[in-house]
Amino acid sequence: MRKQYLHLSTYHCDACDGPVVAGSLAVRENEISKETDIREVGAICLSCGHRQSSATAPARARHLLPMEWAPTDTIKASHLTAAFVEALNRADLH
Repeated sequence: MRKQYLHLSTYHCDACDGPVVAGSLAVRENEISKETDIREVGAICLSCGHRQSSATAPARARHLLPMEWAPTDTIKASHLTAAFVEALNRADLH
């Protein structure tokens, strides 16, 4: 019963004080196991595109509840991660 979970968090951007969204994927082998295979997929400010990996003091990150992220049979989890990273890279070009 292996399940994948998407974790999202938000915090203020140091460059423009806009909202930064950060994401990661993790896997649980069953309902009571700890999450393993944790992969950071990146963080980006939605206002200015600045990549800020974590919140700086005194600001704190707001964590959303993890949600089950079940990729379809035709799309592998590694492809979803690669697509997200590619989208973040495109945002750097603008």
